[in-house]
Amino acid sequence: MTTNKTITIGAAQFSSEIGDVDANLDRHLHWIARGREAGLDMLVMPELSLTGHYGSENLLDAAMSRKDPRLKRLAEAAGPMAVTLGFIEEGPAAQFYNAAAILCDGQMIHLHRKVNLPTYGKLEEGKHYAPGRFVETCELDGHWRAGLLICADVWNPALTHLAFLHGATLLICPVSSGEEAVGVDFDNPGGWALTCRFYAMIYGAPVVMVNRTGTERDLTFWGGSRIIDPFGRALAVAGSGEEMITATLDYDVLRRARHLLPTVRDSNLALVQRETARLIDTLGVPDFVRE
Repeated sequence: MTTNKTITIGAAQFSSEIGDVDANLDRHLHWIARGREAGLDMLVMPELSLTGHYGSENLLDAAMSRKDPRLKRLAEAAGPMAVTLGFIEEGPAAQFYNAAAILCDGQMIHLHRKVNLPTYGKLEEGKHYAPGRFVETCELDGHWRAGLLICADVWNPALTHLAFLHGATLLICPVSSGEEAVGVDFDNPGGWALTCRFYAMIYGAPVVMVNRTGTERDLTFWGGSRIIDPFGRALAVAGSGEEMITATLDYDVLRRARHLLPTVRDSNLALVQRETARLIDTLGVPDFVRE
């Protein structure tokens, strides 16, 4: 990883074979090699990149321990480049998670379990996965700390807020967004473009969103991966096919953005904690009972 104020990021969007980890392993090695050839400091791949969106159909065979030798192989191939990928994690006591990991220098340096499991439209993740319970960040070097959230996590603003309060200076969003996933009246591509720009501008931090491509069963994946700077400007946007986009991020740009709009500085965490506790006690209780 870099120790400079700049960091070069790549986003590789591609399709995956449903439930076939070994076949998808070769695809990951291909993109890792491409990323290293390009001199990237970090390469981000889509949600559930090792299993495909519908990998849960083959859950018992597709699930992997964090110590799986195939993950170790990918971590070694990554070398000093940080690689973010998605897989089905089998945790203790046969609990299964939609997980994303950051690999670097032969090790797994960070793991996030998806917290917000969608159960609407054509999405049924709550049937297959246990929800994650933590929002943490991963230090990449002295300037860059990654907040890693998976797809629908980002549609819960509270989770994104937590990532930035934990000190994130870079938001990484591997996603699996199909055009038909939510419904014909919901514009997924437009929604993601707006969401990425919004978070970048509000928190004064780059956002890297990486989607998959191709089709799986009844879903068409539109690609559209993007790298956004701390002012909400698109540095690189992918089309609908397999490709890798890259951009170099400068910490001085983040400093300027946060000086102009100090959202993180002005977050009143004590108030949020107090009001959340009060809301938990009263939410759903009729007014006449509250009194």
